[in-house]
Amino acid sequence: MLQPASTTSQDSTTPKGDTAKPNLYIQALALRRKLLGEEHPDVATSLNNLAALYRSQGRYSEAEPLYIQALALYRKLLGEEHPSVAQSLNNLAGLYPSQGRYSEAEPLYIQALALYRKLLGEEHPDVATSLNNLAGLYGSQGRYSEAEPLYIQALALRRKLLGEEHPSVATSLNNLAFLYPSQGRYSEAEPLYIQALALCRKLLGEEHPSVATSLNNLALLYYDQGKYSQAEPLFIQAMDLMRRSLGEKHPDFALSLNNLAKLYRSQGKYSQAEALFIQAMDILERQLGVDHPNTVTVRKNLADLRDDFNSQQ
Repeated sequence: MLQPASTTSQDSTTPKGDTAKPNLYIQALALRRKLLGEEHPDVATSLNNLAALYRSQGRYSEAEPLYIQALALYRKLLGEEHPSVAQSLNNLAGLYPSQGRYSEAEPLYIQALALYRKLLGEEHPDVATSLNNLAGLYGSQGRYSEAEPLYIQALALRRKLLGEEHPSVATSLNNLAFLYPSQGRYSEAEPLYIQALALCRKLLGEEHPSVATSLNNLALLYYDQGKYSQAEPLFIQAMDLMRRSLGEKHPDFALSLNNLAKLYRSQGKYSQAEALFIQAMDILERQLGVDHPNTVTVRKNLADLRDDFNSQQ
């Protein structure tokens, strides 16, 4: 299964895939370089923003050198101990898990967390975000015993600093819940997902993409337990909401199609599943490219479906 959106937020500003934006970011970078010179914090910010856009499009090889340049520039101009350096370490670290480069991400996340703690103190929202990101890295590696206490700390800190009713609290509830099904702890995950969904609806409204993500996550929980009749309406709601809020060309909409297709495959509804997989793959190929990890996953899902169908003949 694939998530329509990441449960962790690693960049303070992560532009979404808009075909008009790369030129705008490139223009802004060029203009800042011309007006301010190569060595200015605003140039580093432009490098970071362009890198973030490339990352969101799966263009990792283009994003990495920009993140590295931004980090080096912040260090040179602002010194080793500055919040922008911590953010830049965090951003570069966030790029690597998408490529399976966990060993490179971990020391960067740890440095960012230590720097935030030193500069901002233990009780700051950026510390909570940094705890969350390191936990997400550990969770993606199956290091659940290391991830769980960090997620719990992040959730407690966000509740204390931001109050019970804040979107970041909903994100933390969702992230902690996402950790549990991999360990078979379904009964612990469900109430957290339900809380996160209710909070997103209350704070962001029924038509927000985060509501779709929460619906999807709860549906995934039911799917993993074989509760298909409970999962299906949630997957459909999530898909319809992604379509309305993001449009039919958005990668997150494609991943919602993929998840519903996986459910139909499990129910033996091969023709319905195939149509959704094909639609999802077409969107991802156009928006992210044929070699993006999500495109590859959906392509494999379609191939597996056809193998299943042919074996039934």
